[in-house]
Amino acid sequence: MLRKIMLAGLVVAFAGGAAFAQDASCDAKAVGKDGKPLAGAAKTSSMKKCCEAAAVSADGKKLSGAAKTSSVKKCMGA
Repeated sequence: MLRKIMLAGLVVAFAGGAAFAQDASCDAKAVGKDGKPLAGAAKTSSMKKCCEAAAVSADGKKLSGAAKTSSVKKCMGA
């Protein structure tokens, strides 16, 4: 059980690094069809979709569960 906890912590640590790198990228992608930056709920929705797509482990597999939640939360800047 301790091995699982340590492995989960390691996965979250690697995902956190990727999330910080994706934060600026996802923020830059949050623009409307007219090219203007999104604001409010539209920006939040766009950022969440981008961050969820970017939630991958160090070996390129999609994260799930607590690791994904942590990665998305860090990417969103909360």
